[in-house]
Amino acid sequence: MAQTSDELRNAIRVAVGRFEREGSPAFTKEDLAAVCDAVGYEIDTSGRLPPKVEMRAGILWKTGVVEEASPEEAPSSFRKDELEAIMEAVQ
Repeated sequence: MAQTSDELRNAIRVAVGRFEREGSPAFTKEDLAAVCDAVGYEIDTSGRLPPKVEMRAGILWKTGVVEEASPEEAPSSFRKDELEAIMEAVQ
């Protein structure tokens, strides 16, 4: 049976060393930073984390979903097909 978007988000969290969350919460900045690290998208972690939209754009670029990291065109949350591509990249 196919995983739901919530199940995919939690599987991604676990794959990058974060913890599962109940319900259907979106990724936190810390979750996204861990995913960035796992897919090879470098972010500056010495101070404040970059905006979520910037990290989402970089993750989609590194996983091959989009051709360039463009925060202006990044979604406000990942769609199921994007989550599946991310899951493949972090496994």
